[in-house]
Amino acid sequence: MPAADVEVTPDLVQALLRAQHPDLADLSIAPLAHGWDNELFRLGDALIVRLPRRASASALMQNELSWLAAIAPHCSLPVPVPHRHGAPTARYPYVWSIVPYLPGRAVGDAMLDAEAARVLGAFVRRLHVPAPAGAPRNPLRGVPLAERQARFDTAIATLADRVDAARMRDAWERCLAAPAWTGAPVWLHGDLHPFNVLWDGRAVCGVIDFGDLAAGDPAVDLAVAFMAFAETERQVFLDASGADPPTIVRGRGWAIALGSLFAASEDPVLAKLGMRALTNAS
Repeated sequence: MPAADVEVTPDLVQALLRAQHPDLADLSIAPLAHGWDNELFRLGDALIVRLPRRASASALMQNELSWLAAIAPHCSLPVPVPHRHGAPTARYPYVWSIVPYLPGRAVGDAMLDAEAARVLGAFVRRLHVPAPAGAPRNPLRGVPLAERQARFDTAIATLADRVDAARMRDAWERCLAAPAWTGAPVWLHGDLHPFNVLWDGRAVCGVIDFGDLAAGDPAVDLAVAFMAFAETERQVFLDASGADPPTIVRGRGWAIALGSLFAASEDPVLAKLGMRALTNAS
């Protein structure tokens, strides 16, 4: 996990609230999650405070603040549209947000059923509509797969003692050969993996963490098909997504690209998810 640029503590959260949202400052504050980009704190029963922990995440936070409300009507599942925003201060240098708490838990390394596949595929299909000209672009997501080559090479070298590198490279080359996306850039989540999908024990109930929200090739959002579903359920998801065959092949490539990064993680759950993606996509 990347090192933090700033330490985010409950005391800091309360100080920011008292200065900028004093009507919320007396609510309880409790750590909720420690992510690559953001620190999350429960605020009372109904809210979450999201604060970037490093500079690069601040721009991603600004994307959420600027655009998530605009795309929420395209979403068939609940998404955490920011209720309020916070400004940088002398003590804390980044923009931050207050979002609704969505019930459920992250899917993580669980395998989802066919109904979940249908629901999540429908979410992707509705999200993937042409984005306006001013929509943000992400240099790492929604781009041509070839632009991920160096990162793929590094990850596979790291995993050389755990995977069949030749098989991975052969699968990667087949995905690179798929026809490129030639349509208008569409809205995409950009980081749609099972830790950003919520499950209430019976059904998919939300999608979170839109920091990589951008316009581009929708294939990146299909990588989740190779992480959360077995073969039969995977096909249900892909059918529901409405993706054409070349986009599905590129989505397989994104599963290899992201799976290789996850598999190299020191987090055993994330590493397990990455190895599953590599196995299913290759």
